[in-house]
Amino acid sequence: MSSLRLMVYDKTRSAGRALSMSWRIGGWLYGRLDRFDGWHGAASWPEALDWLASYRAPEPIGEIQFWGHGHWGSVSIDREALDVRALDPAHPWQGRLAAIRDRLVPGEALWWFRTCETFGRAEGQAFAQAWVKFFGCRAAGHTYVIGPLQSGLHTLAPGEVPGWPLDEARRTPSTFSPGKSPAGSDTLRCAPCPSNPSTPSPPSSTPGPMSTPARM
Repeated sequence: MSSLRLMVYDKTRSAGRALSMSWRIGGWLYGRLDRFDGWHGAASWPEALDWLASYRAPEPIGEIQFWGHGHWGSVSIDREALDVRALDPAHPWQGRLAAIRDRLVPGEALWWFRTCETFGRAEGQAFAQAWVKFFGCRAAGHTYVIGPLQSGLHTLAPGEVPGWPLDEARRTPSTFSPGKSPAGSDTLRCAPCPSNPSTPSPPSSTPGPMSTPARM
């Protein structure tokens, strides 16, 4: 059985009307190009997580992308942050996250946070490590305020230690070539910005039709 490729995005006004609309169009376009099997605009994290846990269940999930806003160690819908606290058993969202985890393809699945700064600084590295440990899958995220080049894209697998500099988010993204790996082998060529869905080419290191960071 093939695994699902899913995307959720922030559809609220707080995301910015133009950005939210572009993410909606991007999801539709990626679906038409057979890069997503389903996409959903959410007004809250509980809504987003419930959709991911239930969409075409019990089919396995191979990839999840979130398109929205982020900051060091967090991602947001309607300005409500999801961070490492949500992984705590006492957190009200932890059960939803565990239900999603149960659907992920072991050893192959990917979470990709197509957001600004989520993997930046110490907070971002701690988030990345906690996330891959909880889900048992790879995660991808950015260290910069991303633009058309989506600078600072990194991946992390369970048991790995982040190899990108803690101060990378404070560097000038324009000094890095999008076609090189300035911070080490875990840095990938950047994909087009989710806010510019008209050019949805995958990273150059990715084989096949999926817009997915290469496996480590």
